[in-house]
Amino acid sequence: MARMPVSLRWITAYLDQPAASAADALAYWEALTGTRASTPRGEHDEFRTLVPPHGDAALRFQVVGDGDPRLHLDLHVDDVKAAALEAQRLGAQVVAEPESYVVLASPGGMPFCLVPYEGEREVALPMRGAGGRASAVDQVSLDIPPAAYVRECAFWEGLTGWTLRDEDSPEFMRLLRPAELPLGLLLQRLDDAPVEGAVSAHLDFAAGWDGADAEVARHLALGAEERWHSTWWVTLRDPYGRTYCITRRSPGKPMSS
Repeated sequence: MARMPVSLRWITAYLDQPAASAADALAYWEALTGTRASTPRGEHDEFRTLVPPHGDAALRFQVVGDGDPRLHLDLHVDDVKAAALEAQRLGAQVVAEPESYVVLASPGGMPFCLVPYEGEREVALPMRGAGGRASAVDQVSLDIPPAAYVRECAFWEGLTGWTLRDEDSPEFMRLLRPAELPLGLLLQRLDDAPVEGAVSAHLDFAAGWDGADAEVARHLALGAEERWHSTWWVTLRDPYGRTYCITRRSPGKPMSS
């Protein structure tokens, strides 16, 4: 089969939240990100966009059935059918084909959708907090069991066309996103995960070297629980079961070199 390159024009992270906690979780994430939720849409009013004050949205919210909170990606492309064929060539499996988009799973089971590009082009500015401190959700971390790691790295590199860079720690690889896109991808090998477990994902905030501690304090004041603390990042869990991280990366500066 001839290779049909994917034209990745925008990327969105969807917070999939069980219905029982959806209203409170949505308000929490509005407060964390300085966004406002759009009018509900969808057959069951299950979809919302987290709209930033300036720029185009990179976060959306979906009410789902029972289960744990989870995350999936929407990849915005010019030609959904061609992109779906390329994703399958690289090892993805089609899960569903609604009228205008395609739902797939990566070789390791990470859910994502290929959706039509609708002109998004302006990366939102970081949120400004007390004292002018900046923070931004700028990265999705793919949490990958060891057995799936090599294949997932190759799959996402091939699908996005982004450069895959080895990080200083052996359990991390980074895909270098173009500056005109809002979210990067970090590929994390979870050596303590079940060998045959599915790939999952979480969001990372960038808050800067000097601002990360204050950003953590802000999240704790809103109800988050600290789960892990290291030199470079802090892992938190929100009151509604979602795990995410705050890092010391500089917000608004993509890792492009």
